[in-house]
Amino acid sequence: MTKPCVKLRPGETYAGKQGFSYLEGISSQSVGADAICMHMLTVPPGGRAKAHKHDTHETAIYVISGSAIMYWGEKLEHLMEMSDGDLIYIPADTPHLPINTGDQPAVAVIARTDPNEQESVTLLPELEGLVP
Repeated sequence: MTKPCVKLRPGETYAGKQGFSYLEGISSQSVGADAICMHMLTVPPGGRAKAHKHDTHETAIYVISGSAIMYWGEKLEHLMEMSDGDLIYIPADTPHLPINTGDQPAVAVIARTDPNEQESVTLLPELEGLVP
């Protein structure tokens, strides 16, 4: 038997290991997804994630509104600026740390190739001090 199509309207939130609250979306837990997770994230002004990576899973981000920066790389040595309309790709196993340095909330849709979004998250506390 094939799986049914499912429509969700984000409402419930959950606390991610990364330090943000996410609006629950498409995942293995919510709809039985096999290979994708997609949810919305609002990062308040001054919001900062914990340094982390997603083991063996790719991430795609669409910035709906606002702006942020993201440090990325083995020692978080690279800096990327992001703003509304940008599409961001983060390869699997890439350390990163996003920060909303703007004065408005940053809102994004995030998709990952991990249907159990939080299972592949590895925190990297040893990198925290490398970012101002």
